[in-house]
Amino acid sequence: MLTSVFCYVIIFLDKDGVFMKRKKRKLKKNVKRVLVCFIIILLVILCYYLFLKDSNLFSNINNKENNNGNVIINEIINKIDDDNIDAAFLKWLDNKYGSDVLTSLNKKIDESNYNKDIWHDIVGDSYNVLLDLYKGNYENMPNVKVLDKKDKSILSFVGDVSLADNWYIMPKYDERGKKIFGILSEDTVKMMVDSDLMIVNNEFTISNRGEKMEGKYYTFRAAPERLNIYKEMGVDLVTLANNHVYDFGKDAFYDMLDSLEEYEIPYIGAGRNINEAMRAYYFIVNGYKISFVNATRAEKLILTPEATDEDGGVFRCYDTTNFVNVIKKEKETSDYVIALIHYGREDSHELEDVQISSSYEYIEAGADVIVGSHAHVLQGIEFYKNKPIIYNLGDFIFNNETKDTGIFQIKLDKSGKMSYYFIPALESGEYTKLLDGDEKLDVIKKMNSWSVNAIINEDGKIEEK
Repeated sequence: MLTSVFCYVIIFLDKDGVFMKRKKRKLKKNVKRVLVCFIIILLVILCYYLFLKDSNLFSNINNKENNNGNVIINEIINKIDDDNIDAAFLKWLDNKYGSDVLTSLNKKIDESNYNKDIWHDIVGDSYNVLLDLYKGNYENMPNVKVLDKKDKSILSFVGDVSLADNWYIMPKYDERGKKIFGILSEDTVKMMVDSDLMIVNNEFTISNRGEKMEGKYYTFRAAPERLNIYKEMGVDLVTLANNHVYDFGKDAFYDMLDSLEEYEIPYIGAGRNINEAMRAYYFIVNGYKISFVNATRAEKLILTPEATDEDGGVFRCYDTTNFVNVIKKEKETSDYVIALIHYGREDSHELEDVQISSSYEYIEAGADVIVGSHAHVLQGIEFYKNKPIIYNLGDFIFNNETKDTGIFQIKLDKSGKMSYYFIPALESGEYTKLLDGDEKLDVIKKMNSWSVNAIINEDGKIEEK
């Protein structure tokens, strides 16, 4: 073929019959033409082999790689008995996390057998988080926030907070003129702001409207602009399932929800209907999905309305059935469930039987941690099935009394291990500060005496006896 092409080129160039007639005067010029054409032909041939022929080679390589990928995918699917894990999911995983993720996953399964912890070990996100990402669940969800990953993330909780204008704290906040440092010490604020999550119990309503609820002796209301104080405190989530969010009636209650949303402060435990009140809020912490849920059984004389299909209110748990069902549902799709409950006898360090029995139910349903509020004083800690129950964190910034209080912390590392800490503090003179030295040890000693089977070490770490 090449010979024919070469001959045709020579004939084309040799219009005057140079080669046939051997005209010497044009020979040199035509030889140059022939050489140029010959070089062009060689380049064409070279390009063919480099690009066209080799593209088939590359195609074969890609096909081989695809076939190998499909083999690995099929191997993984055969080893995992899980309807959620199919070829489409694994291909998505491969595209998102890199070309060697499937090989690593397959090897890990062979080495240690399959369990759902493998996913986080390989890619840094849990099974539940991966499924949510794959389905695009976080794209349009108003009740989820993804946090940056750290070696160890800190989740902090405090008890009752009142920013009510008609109570003790806010007049002192205004009078002292130091903003948040007029009611909280600098080291307290630093600990709160530095926490990856800061959760407080919002023990007041937020509105400029409404009348005091009949039959209630204590009623608390704050102007909406007071929510800026939560920003100063580093608050990331507030609980509303308590006995004071409806103190000034329906309009004020709805104003509270609107204001929290306007200030972009997430809330749980209350809503415009029962579905909102029961709804969890999710934080993705170190690649783990944590569900926060909130309910109340605080009132002996029940005045605060419960949310219904049509009307707003709080989420109650006097009958534990609904809260148990919520926890069970959340546990199916979350790595951890943290239940925040407003319960207990006011101004008493002793536990009510129902606190204990209901807390056990919630852990049986899937709760990993329980944090209580409402008693206005500290109560003890108990481990049930290796899960901590912090029965009551007391007042944090609430009134003009002198009371022991504290910050409960969960430290979650990249392996998914939770460790627990209690940081003693004191509320006195409308001001809360962290404690140290003998004062700190004294509060720890009292907490240990109130606790069931937990011990707080001098460094604040909480462990099961």
